[in-house]
Amino acid sequence: MQEQAFRFGRARHLIGIAGLPASTAPAAVGVIVLNAGLVHRIGPFRLHVELTRRLNAHGYPTLRFDLSTIGDSASSGESHTRKQQICADVGDAMNLLGEQAACKRFVLIGLCSGSQCAHMVACVDDKVAGAVFLDGYAYRTVGYRLRYYLPRLLDAQRWLRVLSRGRRVPQGGSGEPAFTVAPLPQAVVRADFAGMLDRGLKLCLIYSGGISRYFNHARQFRECFGRVITHPHVSTRFLKEADHTYILTGDRNRLLESIERWLSQSFPVTSGANL
Repeated sequence: MQEQAFRFGRARHLIGIAGLPASTAPAAVGVIVLNAGLVHRIGPFRLHVELTRRLNAHGYPTLRFDLSTIGDSASSGESHTRKQQICADVGDAMNLLGEQAACKRFVLIGLCSGSQCAHMVACVDDKVAGAVFLDGYAYRTVGYRLRYYLPRLLDAQRWLRVLSRGRRVPQGGSGEPAFTVAPLPQAVVRADFAGMLDRGLKLCLIYSGGISRYFNHARQFRECFGRVITHPHVSTRFLKEADHTYILTGDRNRLLESIERWLSQSFPVTSGANL
C-alpha cells in the first residue's frame, strides 16, 4: 500500500491523501471518505486514517480529503450553494482517485454531517455505486418515544428518587451533547433512498448509541424509512454500545469490520472489473 498527498480540484484548492493498494489491476470501486463536520480529513480520533488504511490492505483504493474551507483545503472562489460546492468537491475527488487507481465508480463514506454530504452526492451523481451512512438521517418515531419514555415512567426507583428530592421528573439528556444532522423531511429522505436504489446503488446504514437522543433501536430503521429498508441492496446495523466517534477500541473495530464486510460482499475486490 502506498499513500500520497495531492493538491487537486478545479481551482487546485483541495487537499487529500490517496491510499493505493499494491495491485495494479483496475479496482471495482474507489472509496472516498468525507469530513465529519469541521474535523479535518483524519477524522475523529484518526478514525478515517484507520478506516482507509484497513481498506487499502483489503485492496480498495481510497481518498480521505478536506472539502472546501475545511482543514487544509481552501475556497474554490466560486459562487455556489452549499450543495453545489459539495457535489463539485466530491466530483473533483472522484476524478483524482479515478486517475490514480483506474476506478470509474465510487463508494462514499460519511459520519454525521459527512453522511449528509454523501447523501447529497449519491442522489445526483451516477458515478456513485454505493454509500455508507454513519449516524445519518433519523427521526423520533412513535416506537422511539415508547422505548424512551415507558421505561422511565415505569421505573419505581426513579420516581422515589424524584419524590425524595422534591423535584419534577427529569426528562433526561438535557445536558448531554447532541450530535445531529440538519434534517431533511422524512418523506424526502425515503424518496431519496428509493431513487438511489432504483439507480442500482448499494447502501449501508450504521448508527451508534451516541445518537440516542433521536435513535435508540434497530427497529427504528424500518420505522424511519419504511419498506425501502428491506431492499436487498440495503444493509443496516445498530451499534448500541458505541459512542458517536467510536473512541473505544472494541467499538471502533466492530465498526471497521462491519464496513469491510459490507464492502467485500457488495463490491468484491476479486471481481477485477469496473462496475
